[in-house]
Amino acid sequence: MAPGPARGVNGPAPVSVASTRIADSLRAEILDGRYQPGERIRQEDLAARSGASRIPAREALRTLAAEGLLTVVANSGAWVTKLTLRECTETYLIRERLEPLLLRESMPGLDRTAIDRLAVLADEMERGQGVDAFLRADREFHLASYAGATESQAWQIIHRMWNTTQHYRREFTKLAARSGMRDEGPGLGPTHLEHRLLLDCIRRRDGDDAERVLVTHIRRTRLELQEHPEIFG
Repeated sequence: MAPGPARGVNGPAPVSVASTRIADSLRAEILDGRYQPGERIRQEDLAARSGASRIPAREALRTLAAEGLLTVVANSGAWVTKLTLRECTETYLIRERLEPLLLRESMPGLDRTAIDRLAVLADEMERGQGVDAFLRADREFHLASYAGATESQAWQIIHRMWNTTQHYRREFTKLAARSGMRDEGPGLGPTHLEHRLLLDCIRRRDGDDAERVLVTHIRRTRLELQEHPEIFG
């Protein structure tokens, strides 16, 4: 587990407060697609933009590197994490095996309030309010479904993988949405169906069915991305 922020006599040290603020802002921007994979993040620019010194900016970059959102090279700089097709495929293969296990471990810890929230998120995704809205609800849906096992090592590994693959899920969503609009494919219909099936499995506490649905759900994204190597150019 990562150490908590440094504390002074009257609470968190100012540097750590500033670092957290910078990290929160930059994290949101990366997840929302405002930065592209491989794009450089300059420490001095980050510090100037946030009105802070370079020290909290450097801490923020290290935090996001630990989360998988950035790649930091010593004495060189930081870049938004970029995957090759091979790296992305390997990550998805790991997710196909590990996430179903994590979901099974999480399900007993999900109460009615948590499950009702998943239903709300499924509704939001089906409203078709755009790629960004879909991705935010999709991310919350899946990570919330694992919330009953957040103390496990698997959760930490999967959370990091969700960060490293965020851009590529965005590209998959764009591809699916375009195919649906052009009547060239089912669009996001299968994705919505799989979310509903997962929700049903969670409500029934059926770990076997939940694992099968989730494997198919993750695999379908991997196979579609493999058909579009240009995304990784």
